[in-house]
Amino acid sequence: MTEQKPAASGIDPKLLEILVCPLTKGPLRYDREAQELISEQAKLAYPIRDGIPIMLVDEARSIGDEPAKR
Repeated sequence: MTEQKPAASGIDPKLLEILVCPLTKGPLRYDREAQELISEQAKLAYPIRDGIPIMLVDEARSIGDEPAKR
């Protein structure tokens, strides 16, 4: 029996395949650099902490109409 190894980011690829946005039930895009799962539909970014996606709307960062970073 072989164990599924996490990706270099520490996230199990199988987990990424089944996760959806809790608000819209839509697909998520993985942002490896920011360690976030992005919901384009909800305009939210869900954080990933210690390899665990935090799929709570209250913990998500809004990505809609953000000012440009300086």
